[in-house]
Amino acid sequence: MSFGEACTGRSRRRRRGGIALLEALVALAILATVGLGILALETDSGRVVTHVREREGEERRASALLDAVALWPREDLDRHLGDRRQGPFRMQLQRVTQTLYTIVISDSTEQREILRTSLYRRLPREADDRSR
Repeated sequence: MSFGEACTGRSRRRRRGGIALLEALVALAILATVGLGILALETDSGRVVTHVREREGEERRASALLDAVALWPREDLDRHLGDRRQGPFRMQLQRVTQTLYTIVISDSTEQREILRTSLYRRLPREADDRSR
């Protein structure tokens, strides 16, 4: 092997070592970018899960209120007609016909409807007798 060939071989090895280092740095940069993306996704997922749990609890409480209202007799429904605050919620109770009531439970700012239902209450006996 001549002197020229030995120098050229070392030079190639050094260049290859520099390229390998560059490849390693690029690979680390790619891994770091992917890792940051996964971390951001995980953070967003955690926020979404927390938000869903809060909404689910709110819906359960609204459902409990609606279950209680559904047990009210006609007289109580008539007394609560209109829009009013019921604990942490707003309740809008309307009589659509003589026998049909609609109830809307919304958040306290009335920006988001949580639950809505309709209730049937038959007319009192004397009203039934008069209609015959």
